[in-house]
Amino acid sequence: MVTSEMRRPSLRLTRRGRVVVLGFLVLMASFASAVLFATASRASDPGAAPAPTVVVRPHDTLWSIASRTSPRRDPSATVAEIRRLNGLPSYVIHPGDTLVVPPPR
Repeated sequence: MVTSEMRRPSLRLTRRGRVVVLGFLVLMASFASAVLFATASRASDPGAAPAPTVVVRPHDTLWSIASRTSPRRDPSATVAEIRRLNGLPSYVIHPGDTLVVPPPR
């Protein structure tokens, strides 16, 4: 037989506690939907071509690659874009490296 002294008290939240819990749930739902939306938008574009890449040849520089892959653009802007796309901290590249280059315009 269970007496009233043995029962666990039910969880009771104050008004502020309910607002905090609701706010947390809304925040988590927003975060989850943003992640799912970003993933779905990348996966739902089947017509998108893969990013163009080049393999660095001996004696190549970022400037020569920029001039070769985007002849109508300013090479310095293309070099900056190549560095950004590949996360290059400097201008040093090595033969055999594969670099993502900006799509031709």
